[in-house]
Amino acid sequence: MKSNPFIVAAAVLIVLSWLRFAQDLVVPFLLSLFIAVILAAPMEAMKRRGVPAAVSMGLVFVGVVLAGLLLGALLGRSFHGFSENLPNYQARLGQLADSLLGWLGALGLDTSHAALRKVIDPGSVMSFANRLVAALGDGLSHIFLILFTVFFMLLESWDLPAKLAAIDSERTRRVVAQVTEVIESTKRYTSIKALMSLITGVLIWAGCALIGLDFAVLWGFVAFLLNFIPTIGSIIAAVPAVLLAVVQLGVGPALAVTALYLLVNLLIGNMVEPRYMGQRMGLSTLVVFLSMVFWGWLLGPVGMLLSVPLTMVAKFALQAHRPTAWVAVLLGPVAQKTGETVASAGGQGGAR
Repeated sequence: MKSNPFIVAAAVLIVLSWLRFAQDLVVPFLLSLFIAVILAAPMEAMKRRGVPAAVSMGLVFVGVVLAGLLLGALLGRSFHGFSENLPNYQARLGQLADSLLGWLGALGLDTSHAALRKVIDPGSVMSFANRLVAALGDGLSHIFLILFTVFFMLLESWDLPAKLAAIDSERTRRVVAQVTEVIESTKRYTSIKALMSLITGVLIWAGCALIGLDFAVLWGFVAFLLNFIPTIGSIIAAVPAVLLAVVQLGVGPALAVTALYLLVNLLIGNMVEPRYMGQRMGLSTLVVFLSMVFWGWLLGPVGMLLSVPLTMVAKFALQAHRPTAWVAVLLGPVAQKTGETVASAGGQGGAR
């Protein structure tokens, strides 16, 4: 029996309304799931080498806690200092914007409109960066709930393959095979993306520190987070760091910071990452932008950070189901045959 499209649309609207209403519950759960998917990769690597489940889980979990403590210690002072100095940075950027408008006025351009001054307001970019990191901090405020959820997700994932193998029903096995395909594709995408984002963040941190930019660790952390949003994320991450370089160091070092971001994102985003991830694992730039807007509206700033992984999950689910594989093709960055998409959904996006 065919489903009524109006009923399906109404059901989707109800689910979206509930997700928006239940942000306080959904966001920590999604963060937990996101972290658990990333941590599943090293656990599986140790499993293949014969490490017992309890030992591998303990090592991974202790590593996460230590990394979180180290990151908190590094970021705490930087974030506090940046927040304290934000009004000064905004005032200085406002003066620079006024100078720019004065120069444009001297050229004969009309710069008296208030709307134009709102557009040329670089201080608002600094405020956005501050709000974005603060929103992530709010999302991680349920840190104990997130850690416990991650722990039990990892514990359950260890026995999940055996549970799936024990299912007898033929139809259920087909559904399980499709779900497993989606899970494996998601794990592969997320683990590779996390590694590439980590390398990007470390390089930005080191480069900004060498240039002498204040709060280099903060800009590395922002670059790590926003690298999960292809193309657009790297631009958003670079703007506040470049503006701070203009205020703190001058135009020359600001150009050096700009070159640093361009070089790192060219190296990682255009050369290294496609080699290991493959084109089929990507999304078109328009889909990336629309997904960021949609998930940001639905789940807030944390939704913006998770927008591409969440959309990738939807793409993998569409790829695994032949009647909807054409939608996955439209979401991707390059044209590909529908049959190839279905056949390759579970792991053909490797190095080429």
